[in-house]
Amino acid sequence: MNVIPAIDLLDGKCVRLYQGDYAQAQTFNLDPIVVAHQWVEQGATRLHLVDLDGAKTGQPINHPTIQAIVNAVAIPVQVGGGLRSREAVESLIDLGVDQVILGTVAVENPQLVTQLCEAFSGQILVGIDARHGKVATRGWIETSEVLATDLAHQMAQLGAAGIIYTDIHRDGTLQGPNKQALRELAEVVAIPVIASGGVSSVTDLLGLLSLEPLGVTGVIVGKALYTGDVSLKEAIQAVGQGRWQDVPPDFGGSMLA
Repeated sequence: MNVIPAIDLLDGKCVRLYQGDYAQAQTFNLDPIVVAHQWVEQGATRLHLVDLDGAKTGQPINHPTIQAIVNAVAIPVQVGGGLRSREAVESLIDLGVDQVILGTVAVENPQLVTQLCEAFSGQILVGIDARHGKVATRGWIETSEVLATDLAHQMAQLGAAGIIYTDIHRDGTLQGPNKQALRELAEVVAIPVIASGGVSSVTDLLGLLSLEPLGVTGVIVGKALYTGDVSLKEAIQAVGQGRWQDVPPDFGGSMLA
């Protein structure tokens, strides 16, 4: 299983939100590039970046910071947030981003998802962020009536390379991942699933290993790394993460965000 550090970008800074609430943003570092180097030095084999400004506005905002991080590290970077057009996706891939994560557009424009999966095979992931099992969109500001499991099944059929599943009520809370929801989602798709939200300890990571046979092959860790509740080095050792170069390229990570 691949442990993937998260770097959430807001106004060019590295922050963490509590349950997706922009009003509860906590700044951890003014320089995300320093943070990226830190995670690489501790053994990260992939970085998960989220343009929170982009997710909220629907237009990518933090391109300069993303470009700087991609140029600064020698590992794959996956990016999500505000990617609602082909032009937005292409712009990130042109920056050297390895994989892009679609969110809102998966619900609102599945035809575009199909086109992007065909054009950028293996580089399109779908982020499914849910409240009580229903998909949230537009930077988690709105909640649809679409079930997370239904959307996952649809996106797998359209050619997505993988699913990143976030339980919003667990995100930033350090309460542990929602294993039941992850199990239910992984059981309806035959593509890799990445867990996100709530990881508070290495014990939480070890608990996810039981889902690996179902296809939960990675986990994104955010707040717990920044607070020191989880050591990235210890986490990687605990789950037996391999080198990303040895992983099949269609999912870029333990996978892979």
